[in-house]
Amino acid sequence: MPGSPSRGEQPVDELDIIRQEIIEHPSNAWATERGWTPLFTGSARSRVLVIGQAPGRVAQETGLAWSDVSGRLLRSWLGVTDATFYDSEKFALLPIDFYFPGKGPSGDLPPRPDVAGLWHPRILSALTDVRLTVLVGAYSQRYYLHGEKRQSVTETVRAAETFLPFFPLVHPSPLARGWRSRNAWFEEETVVRLASEVQRALDA
Repeated sequence: MPGSPSRGEQPVDELDIIRQEIIEHPSNAWATERGWTPLFTGSARSRVLVIGQAPGRVAQETGLAWSDVSGRLLRSWLGVTDATFYDSEKFALLPIDFYFPGKGPSGDLPPRPDVAGLWHPRILSALTDVRLTVLVGAYSQRYYLHGEKRQSVTETVRAAETFLPFFPLVHPSPLARGWRSRNAWFEEETVVRLASEVQRALDA
């Protein structure tokens, strides 16, 4: 059959093709020169997609997404173990920008605005079995829910159930600790619903 792999050959993975194109794209030359690889994972069988803003410094250096204190808190909110979270048969991890953008005066710099539009449509088309998409932080929520419309993260996360199969989530950064303490409903209600939706997607 034309286009099929020969006996003994492995089929070409579309995500691997996209990853190589990202590496070779002129806009990412600065990151490739540093030896960085675009940080996203997934497979055609991933059930839950997590879209964040951009890798942190630790994640970029280790090559493992969400491999910091924010990631540990995120996994506790999702109600999953590290093994489940990093199993691409179950979770796909996709940032708005694939590389650590550098430090700003208060936290990391924002993701580059043109990256998601260039690459996300192709990546999402390869993630054919996603049942739930968790949008972590303002950048992913603005891109996938609001466009140019400005809506606060608090308003969006408070109405999380109305966006399903998208589930907006505040960023689990230590910098947002104050927000979480001021909004007790988040862990009492939203996190409980999130864990339930994650399990539902994994079991589907």
